[in-house]
Amino acid sequence: MEFASSSSSSSSSSSSFLNSEPQFRYDVFINFWEEDIGRKLVSHLHSVLLQAQVKTLIKEENLQEGMELEEHMRAIAASKIAIIVFSKSYTESTCRLLQLEKIIECHETFGQIVLPIFYEIDPLDVHDQKDDCGKALEEAAHKSYSGDQLEHPLSRWSRTLTTAAGISGWDVRDFRHDAELVERIVSRVQILLGYADLSITRFPVGLNSHVEKVTGCIENHSSKVCMIGIWGMVGSGKTTIAKAIYNRIYRQFIGKSFIENIRQVWDQVFGRRVPLQENLLYDILKFKPGMKSFGMGRTVIENGLSRKKLLIVLDDVNQFDQLENLCGNREGFGQGTVIIITTRDVHVLNRLKVDYVYKMDVMNENESLELFSWHAFREAKPRKDFNELARSIVAYCGGLPLALKVLGSSFFEARMEEWEIEPSKLKIIPIDNVQEVLKISFDGLNDMEQDIFLYVCCFFTGKERGYVTEILNGCGLHADIGIRVLIERGLLKVERNNKLEMHPLLRDMGREIIRQSWPKKPGKRSGLFFQDDVKDVLRENNGTEATQGLSLQPHSTRRDRFQAHAFKEMKRLRLLQLDHVQLTGKYGYFSKQLRWIYWRGFPSKYISNNFHMEKVIAIDLKLVLKWLKFLNLSHSKFLRETPDFSGMPSLENLILKDCPSLCKVHQSIGDLRNLLLINLKDCTSLSNLPREVYKLKSLRTFILSGCFKIKILEEDIAQIKSLITLIAENTAVKQVPFSIVSSKRIGYLSLRGFERLSDSIFPSIIRSWMSPTLNPQSFVSPFCMDMENNNWHDLAPLHSSLANLRSILVQGDSEFQLSNEVKTILVEYGVNFTESRISKHHLRFSLIGVGSYNEFLNTLSNSVSEGLASSESCDVSLPGDNHPYWLANVGEGHSVCFNVPQDCDMKGMVLCVVYLSTPEMVATECLTSVLVVNYTKCTLHMHRHGRVISFNDEDWHAIMSNLGSGDKVEIFVTFGHGLVVKNTALYLICGESNDLEKELLSSFL
Repeated sequence: MEFASSSSSSSSSSSSFLNSEPQFRYDVFINFWEEDIGRKLVSHLHSVLLQAQVKTLIKEENLQEGMELEEHMRAIAASKIAIIVFSKSYTESTCRLLQLEKIIECHETFGQIVLPIFYEIDPLDVHDQKDDCGKALEEAAHKSYSGDQLEHPLSRWSRTLTTAAGISGWDVRDFRHDAELVERIVSRVQILLGYADLSITRFPVGLNSHVEKVTGCIENHSSKVCMIGIWGMVGSGKTTIAKAIYNRIYRQFIGKSFIENIRQVWDQVFGRRVPLQENLLYDILKFKPGMKSFGMGRTVIENGLSRKKLLIVLDDVNQFDQLENLCGNREGFGQGTVIIITTRDVHVLNRLKVDYVYKMDVMNENESLELFSWHAFREAKPRKDFNELARSIVAYCGGLPLALKVLGSSFFEARMEEWEIEPSKLKIIPIDNVQEVLKISFDGLNDMEQDIFLYVCCFFTGKERGYVTEILNGCGLHADIGIRVLIERGLLKVERNNKLEMHPLLRDMGREIIRQSWPKKPGKRSGLFFQDDVKDVLRENNGTEATQGLSLQPHSTRRDRFQAHAFKEMKRLRLLQLDHVQLTGKYGYFSKQLRWIYWRGFPSKYISNNFHMEKVIAIDLKLVLKWLKFLNLSHSKFLRETPDFSGMPSLENLILKDCPSLCKVHQSIGDLRNLLLINLKDCTSLSNLPREVYKLKSLRTFILSGCFKIKILEEDIAQIKSLITLIAENTAVKQVPFSIVSSKRIGYLSLRGFERLSDSIFPSIIRSWMSPTLNPQSFVSPFCMDMENNNWHDLAPLHSSLANLRSILVQGDSEFQLSNEVKTILVEYGVNFTESRISKHHLRFSLIGVGSYNEFLNTLSNSVSEGLASSESCDVSLPGDNHPYWLANVGEGHSVCFNVPQDCDMKGMVLCVVYLSTPEMVATECLTSVLVVNYTKCTLHMHRHGRVISFNDEDWHAIMSNLGSGDKVEIFVTFGHGLVVKNTALYLICGESNDLEKELLSSFL
């Protein structure tokens, strides 16, 4: 693997080539004076190093080629070790002195290893430049001095020789012959290089992909000290990946160290932590400095490893101070240093501010099966006769490499009988070796974190995080912190919809920890969840105060029956989970410490008074509500998911208004064959609906107003053949669902707040609706001139289909604009605003009832009839007095204005319209339109009914849903065919009384 580096120009002087971290191409560079008698030693050393597979560079001096020295300088900077052979005539060579200067610069800059050899010369002579060594140095320096240098070469080279001679090396006079010296040097070089791959797994399934991803990240950070974290649960393969990365790249570093099992050593006696520091230093420096304390070790590390380009792997770290005392401050290391940390606790990595965290995910199904097969069969795939059994075991392992390896090896050469028996035992008693390793993570938790872990693995996997947090906080645990710690250590993970999930092996390990606490006496355990044990405790009535949580979820559909008295001794019971369990006796036997009750198929029609729930935080009674027709969960601020509707087969009305946290509607809603109404108004977090909703056969009213994240496709909503009313105001719907308005059943459609539709389209839709015989393009063109991406021609198919629509609601920009639009529409529709010459004898009236109006309508009809009969002109006096049970508003012409009364529970309304007509034409034979204009809300609500005298309940609810207390409202009534409206009166029925009819009669008569 190569690391990026940038080159730099250099002269024959000591210019630096270290603008970036060194890219090592050689192991050893040998610096010597070839005309010296030491040439024979160097030749022998060079030969033995090559035989030992040490990449060594040695070159003849050739000053006639101008670039030769520069090439030597580059070679020195690209070598890990520099061997300097000092001799009596060494200082005569200017070239060698320049090379020596470069070597010392690399030694001081990035920690290049320097090994001096003193060949027939005293080290002190080199150190102090005495005798012939000093004289030769002076001559070489004077020859090299050009006069324009900042420092005389003699001064520089003298300092360089002193530094080099002070480094520990070898004196030839201490050896019997050159061969012995060469053997010692080569041995030392091999130790310093340490070229030995770490042993990794025998079957590296999927290993390369992990290695490529991490090494790619290291390359991206190669211009600085790079810290990489590898995070994952125990047994996920972190150490194996780290070793493979180490083997791939360690030759690129001046020094390297792989420290394993840091957590295990750290947790032992404090004094044994010093060896961790000693091992790190020895791996890099190849000697163990005597250190008496941890603080001393940290100081030695900071000084001894400074400026070196190193590869350090710290395996299984679980505390931040381990990192502080082993790798200290990253600024102290040389450029290009890589530090890799494996851990089960991501918090450690975040605190260190590593450059990149690589999360170890579990293996996929194919890789899991392959790894298991290699260990079990020594083949990449399972043998045919073991295929299904192998797959069932692999599924249980959940992609955890450790479990796949251990279980695969345990089945190697096993008989078929053992294969058939073993899988059934795994979920009850996990295999010992796997559990022993997994338990390491659990043992590293404090008492509170262990309690939270055990509660979650027994009761709350798959439950929403906030829901679980509230319950466990109520149990006296700091679940906000504890759950976060479990997530950081890989023991918990948060999946979609913020639900807590856990690897099945960890879950089973936690349950086994509780089982092992009292293997023969389950009644004394803190948690009861193994079904046979729970049933035995309840039948034998041997529960104890130790039990804090109990879960009984039998797999059979038959209801298990127990005595409530069996819970009497479980006085500390906090968590209770039952599934279709029948209890007889008094519920007062349940613990007063209960915090959570989850009871699917609760057997009673009501909750008895002696069921102690004073401290309960969450109750989830999954009732089988066979006859339930109306379910209203509106304003449930923390409701995130609807209940399962499978226990509510008769449900007709589902109202979930203003549930801002609702994210999911259960797919079982598609099984509700009797569902008539769905109201999801202002469910602002709801972004999608299950496809089953659109397959409902009975749904008549669908309200989605304020669900601004929902995007309904036209082809989806068109599947609801029974739909009559669609209210989808302020949603993410992009266009009018034309397939809906073309439906023969659709009666009411609200078009307000459509995101990408111009408001100017709506008047043209209304005109097309009111005058279906006219050309729609004549209405559309004037209003669509400024529309971006003009799409007015799409209204042509709408024009013919709107004849089926009974109601439509649109939004205006302002009261002024709305008023003008209404007048224009009425004029185009043919409303006559002028005085008519029709005879007074053709003065008639029409009553239109909405909502609850029956008692009122007949009485009002009689009263108006008598008034018209006694009138001698075209004027008529309509009843206008207000009474406790009705409010009257009378207007001139075809409209009536009023303000919606405050604090009035309106039950219905009656419109009375007095008009002039020909003898042949009456209003009941005309197309009737009612326009409700709310000037306060700037809305126009139109209702068109054929030859009818009343609206139905759905129309009443639609009208009322758009009227608020105090709103300024005007109602227009049109009949078409040139009928002239003289007066319009509105009677609001706003109370209930058995004497309403009597009150009305006395008022009108």
